Order: sequence, then C-alpha cells, then structure tokens
Amino acid sequence: MDPFDLVARNTVEIVTEEELRRTLDQPVKRVYTGYEPSGEIHLGHLVTINKLIDMKEAGFHVVVLLADLHAFLNRKGTLDEVRELAEYNKACIEAVGLKGAEFVLGTDIQLNPQYQLQVLELSQQVTLNRAKRSMDEVGRAMEAPTVSQMVYPIMQMVDIAALNVDAAVGGIDQRKIHMLAREHLGAIGRRPPACVHTPIVNGLDGKKMSSSAGNVVSVADSEEEIRKKIKKAFCPPETEGNPVMEIFRHHIFPRLGEVVVKRPEKYGGDREFLSMEAFEAAYIAGEVHPMDAKNACADGLTEVLAPAYEMIQSYRRA
Repeated sequence: MDPFDLVARNTVEIVTEEELRRTLDQPVKRVYTGYEPSGEIHLGHLVTINKLIDMKEAGFHVVVLLADLHAFLNRKGTLDEVRELAEYNKACIEAVGLKGAEFVLGTDIQLNPQYQLQVLELSQQVTLNRAKRSMDEVGRAMEAPTVSQMVYPIMQMVDIAALNVDAAVGGIDQRKIHMLAREHLGAIGRRPPACVHTPIVNGLDGKKMSSSAGNVVSVADSEEEIRKKIKKAFCPPETEGNPVMEIFRHHIFPRLGEVVVKRPEKYGGDREFLSMEAFEAAYIAGEVHPMDAKNACADGLTEVLAPAYEMIQSYRRA
C-alpha cells in the first residue's frame, strides 16, 4: 500500500495532508502517541496502536510515551500505582503487535529543568479558559478541574518538543490539545507536528466505550470471554454506529487482511471477504446475517488478541 494511504486509512482527520506528505519524504521521521497507564489495554487503545503499526510500516520511527506523570495529574492514581501499570501496559502494547517501538516513561523526561522551563514558558501564553477547553474530552471530573489538569495539556505540548517528533497520533478527542501545540510550539523554537486523528469507537452496546461500563473487549479477555461479549454486542442491520462493524474495520481487516464467514451449506456456506468494503456491502445487502457477522468477528478478534492474552497469562504467573 502507498505509505500515505496506509497512514491515512481509518482516520478521521489529518492536519495537514500536505505536511504529512512532506514528512513521509524525509529519510528520518518520528511519530509518537501517549497512553496514560490506567488499566487494561482494550479495543479503544488498539485503534491508535494499529495506526502506529501502520506508520511504522510507512517508515516512521515510533515512540510510545507511557505517560505516568500525566495519569497522576489526571487523577488516575498515585505515581507508584501508575508506574507499575506502565510496565504492564508496555508489555501488552508490544504483545498486540507494535514491535520495535521506543518506549519512554514520562517521568524520565518530564522532571528535568529544561522541560519544566518550557512548560512555564508556554503556560504564559495559554489562557486558563483555553487550557480547560482543551481538556474537556480527555480530563477526568472536569466539572471541577484541578490546577494539575490545566498543566496537563501544556506538558503534552512540551512532550512533542522533548521527544523530537514530526507527527502526533491520537484519538479525535486529542484534537484540541494537538491544535494548541500547533499554535504555540513555535514560541519555544519547535516546528508544529503533523497530526493524525483516529475515531473514537463505540462500546459493544453502541454507547460510549468505558471499562467501568463493561462494554469493552480487553486484551486480557480469554477466547471464551471474547465470544460471550461479542455474542451480546449490539449489531443492527446498519453499519453506521455498529460496534461489530467497527471491530472489523479497525482491528480485523487491517491486521488479518481477510475474513471468512463460516456457516452451514443450507445458509449459503462459507464466504470469504478480502476487504472491509466488500464485507460491508454484503452485510448491508443482507447477505451476511448479524449472528454470522458476530461469529466471524469473534473468530478474527480472538486471533488478533491471542498473542497478548498468552503474554498476559505468562506475566501473571511470573
């Protein structure tokens, strides 16, 4: 696949396409995303992990920031708790297929004097109202934000400078922070990054994905648990807002390249699909029943997540 098409597939927005094309032409190019260590890696995280895999294949050096200090500032736990989770999350991210990435622990770069000075410099330029708006989609308990949560987006801007990256990947909920970075990084002598934004996918019930709501598939789920969850998933005849179709689009076709719908001969027999477009068209036309789609989804997702599940079992036994 053409490198630009590979990076652009399954994205909501690229800011800007021209900048991304120029970056792709560079002999050395770096991209990053950050994850707050705050629990199990699930399908929501896997959307951006898959995009990083695409970008690595397109020639980028991938940097993953394990944002322990950000998680602490965003009320996700004590520093000790989030640091312990960071190591576990790193193992999970590698196990789901992101091999050869550079992992950086936030506190290893964010507590040095130069970094902190740049945070203070940028804090002089960003209003409190703008900082709060940038956190609306990502902050916890934002009805009563703390000062620490206002520092959060400014640190994320300085992360881009400190990691010396050309591009930033994130869910579309990161857009306001990325635009803040594009606007202000010039003040500390840094070129703004190209930004690649992925969609926020639905939970299995068709509502906002949340571990606390129990509507996610985690990399720690067994095959039995995956099949049970997918069997109960919301799967209307339409594809829009259909979480099962989103799993095919973002997790199964990009990783496996094909899907086989297995069914008895009396119901049409097995059918192979080599693209999401062909599968989606057949589903909309009623040629694939929702239950058959769910079974194929469970098959594919189990295959994609199997290496991570096996790693987690070994990790827990150790």
